[in-house]
Amino acid sequence: MSWQWLAWENLPWIRATRGQWRYALRNTFAMCIALSFAYSLDLDQPYWAMTSAAVVSFPTIGGAISKSLGRIVGSLVGALAAILIAGNTLNDPWLFTLSFATWLGFCTWIANLHQNNVAYAFSLAGYTAALIAFSTVNITEFSQLWDIAQARVCEAITGILSAGLMMMLLPSTSDGDALMVTLKQMQARLLEHARLLLNRETADKAQTAHENMIGQILTTNLLRIQAYWSHYRYRRQNKVLNYVLHQQLRLTGVLSGLRRMLLNWPEAPPALFRAIDMLLAELEQPDCDKYKLAKILRTLTPEISQGDYRQLAFVSRLRYFCWVYLDVQRWTRLVDNASPEQRLSPPSVPALALESDRAEALLSAGRTFFAIVIGCTFQIYTQWDQGPAALTLTAIACVLYSSAPSPSASVTLLLKTLLILCVLSFVMKFAVMIQVSQLWHFLLILFPLIVTLQLFKLLIPKRAALWGQIVVFMGSFISVSNPPTWDYGAVLNADMAKVCGVIFAWLAFVLIRPSSDDRKSLRHIRAIRRGFLDQLRPKPHASQNHYESRLYFHINQLKSSQQAQAKLWLLRWGVVLQNSAHIVWELRSWHTHSPLLSAQRDRCFQILQTIISERGVHSSQLDTVLAELSAQCTDLARSHDPEAIRLAGILWRLNCSLAQLGYSVPPQPSK
Repeated sequence: MSWQWLAWENLPWIRATRGQWRYALRNTFAMCIALSFAYSLDLDQPYWAMTSAAVVSFPTIGGAISKSLGRIVGSLVGALAAILIAGNTLNDPWLFTLSFATWLGFCTWIANLHQNNVAYAFSLAGYTAALIAFSTVNITEFSQLWDIAQARVCEAITGILSAGLMMMLLPSTSDGDALMVTLKQMQARLLEHARLLLNRETADKAQTAHENMIGQILTTNLLRIQAYWSHYRYRRQNKVLNYVLHQQLRLTGVLSGLRRMLLNWPEAPPALFRAIDMLLAELEQPDCDKYKLAKILRTLTPEISQGDYRQLAFVSRLRYFCWVYLDVQRWTRLVDNASPEQRLSPPSVPALALESDRAEALLSAGRTFFAIVIGCTFQIYTQWDQGPAALTLTAIACVLYSSAPSPSASVTLLLKTLLILCVLSFVMKFAVMIQVSQLWHFLLILFPLIVTLQLFKLLIPKRAALWGQIVVFMGSFISVSNPPTWDYGAVLNADMAKVCGVIFAWLAFVLIRPSSDDRKSLRHIRAIRRGFLDQLRPKPHASQNHYESRLYFHINQLKSSQQAQAKLWLLRWGVVLQNSAHIVWELRSWHTHSPLLSAQRDRCFQILQTIISERGVHSSQLDTVLAELSAQCTDLARSHDPEAIRLAGILWRLNCSLAQLGYSVPPQPSK
């Protein structure tokens, strides 16, 4: 056994950096101040204020503000729902059960349909209502219900205000600065990604690299949201930042199309790859401009009369990549150098889409509903005095973890956390708290403990979730109440009830399991096929940018999956339909005076509608369509008509994209 972790330089108080100490001290002070204020206000359960301060602790200002607003709205909505439901069903336990289970199921459904502050607010609305309503099962007066509701809301807001106060006194790094640094780093990563994809020797790494690139850009979008809340300067430039992220996603799509062309062009000239290296090296230079790039591209561009439609099509898309890259660089510099009062006006694009898996959301809502109904039924028949505490933890686990990538693993971690807290809280309560008579005496002991746990969370990333949950749930287990209680049996019974509540939630996730990754992959594939078929309409419902952002969002949904085949097939369909969508948009903007060429262009739309449906690809017709596209390319190239040769290049790109569908079979859903 190694004892190196006990060495002086490895102790958390010594290893922690200045920024980590600032974070730990800020959150610890916020929790202690919240507990002190709640205690001074004579709230009956002041430890919930400490829990609230721990929940909204966030490394950045924007994240803390957005999370606090979501918590305030969720707490108010949850309190109102608890008053309305419990106030009208106090004398009918079965009506209370069905009404409250329906409310929690509804909150779970909404929280799974969104992935932003709306989801967080409805999660809070669900378990805040549970905290209030389940503690009212033995009351008979409506005034008591009102007192309990306003106490819970007051405790939550006290914790939020305390966290806000400490964020002002010990502010963190700026979200906006972090966003701008990340955007610049993303530009450099795009060039690295281009070097990886635009050669023939990195086939094994291409899939993972492309998936990671998409995930990094979508993660940057979360930084944009935090920057929006942190400073009015970034609220003014939000349209520009949204446009930049759209264009970076567009660049990843263009790169995938270029790679697909190279893989279907084995006789590409070596000079092409040398020119690509020169272009990427030039793009890295801070003084890069279109003129310098155009001189390099000119060496690659053949005379259109030669009929080399493949090289013309490749150079055209390579030029498009360079121009979009320079455009992103320009807008990034404008934001970086803009004055706080200046408002830039980029091309209009919609917000990055955050689509939802409606089937999974409905399954999660049903799981929560049945778990609460069965738990309340058990409570009605057994009249367990700690049943409300168990039901509260069941509700919290079902609502919060229904949208987690691995709900069963998350609930198992929560169960481990509660078992640790059972031991820790018993020691704290009956070995320490019983010895002190003043709150500030207890805070002197609590303060270094919380600081240490916060440092553990930062210094041990693999266990960060465990330490974070210990900090959040510590208050409810220590139960610093006003007045305090010292009943051994009641404390043990309450702790075991909370553990039993989480065990029951774990059973709910085991019996009503989330969909397998294979099934999720098939649902996401159907969604992007459905969106692509919409793009084939004369007047699509979704714009080009909207469809593209939805497609990337679906691709990113299985980033943490262990099912390699499901991830591969989802990424493959996403890349194929994205490249095909680029071609559809280009064909739509391509005009000619030749009726014959117009007919061939319209034939492309018919081909795509013939072989692709919401259920999949018609394999029997795929080979025929690919052969037809190849024949059309050859015929058009022979005509030496510039418009025909350009159309031949577009059809060749479509052939390259659709050919990928014949390389694998889709995943079968797990039974």
